[in-house]
Amino acid sequence: MTVKIEAPGGRPRYLQLATTLINEIRSGRYPVGGLLPTEFELCDQFGVSRFTVREAIKQLVLRGMVTRQAGVGSRVLTDAPVTQYTQTMSGITDLRQYAYETSLEIEGQALINVDSELADTLDASPGEVWLHVWGLRYTEAHDAPICLTDTYIAPPFRAVTGISGRMTKAVYAVLEEQFDLQIRTVHQEIRGVVLDKATASRLGSKPGSAGLRLERRYLDARDSLIEFAVSVHPADRFSYRESFRRDWQVPA
Repeated sequence: MTVKIEAPGGRPRYLQLATTLINEIRSGRYPVGGLLPTEFELCDQFGVSRFTVREAIKQLVLRGMVTRQAGVGSRVLTDAPVTQYTQTMSGITDLRQYAYETSLEIEGQALINVDSELADTLDASPGEVWLHVWGLRYTEAHDAPICLTDTYIAPPFRAVTGISGRMTKAVYAVLEEQFDLQIRTVHQEIRGVVLDKATASRLGSKPGSAGLRLERRYLDARDSLIEFAVSVHPADRFSYRESFRRDWQVPA
């Protein structure tokens, strides 16, 4: 029997397929210790491409539910996803994918006058009026948020619309669409922090526990700052993986 997987609202098919497989593992259809159907069998069952199946299974591997073994197949390790979300990065487009795989619940937004301290961070002048947006990010595998996020949008773009409610689209992608611009560079800084009482309370974590702070600066083709985003993650709910590829030849 073929079950056609659709992708309403622009959500990638492989994420829908991953959710279906997770639910079927939880229900016992694919028991712990057993094998998932082969890639070709899943393609036939769901009416999707092999690429979609591979990406869906990759999501299960990232959640620690499945392991792949050449010549054997995809074996079920557990019927519950691990509690930690891993973000894999190899380029700017992965930031857009991260937004699809998670949801940002916007709690509020306001126009703010930049003070001297924030001006240094934003490379702006005191008195400039930026749009401040804040919220909490969730995944399907977590009841508690994986991070809190504060986003600052530069004055020329502060009238952006659609930054509200539950978002599964990257803020920078919304800015690109509405203002006909292109983000060319993202500077990222990651450092360890200790969660203070207020931050821990919002995240449902223990004050004084370890966290990760990610700062991202989104620049356009003229190297102008369009968006500055700060996310703070509880260390036990988030990890970061980045791929590097050798692009030079080693002398013989």
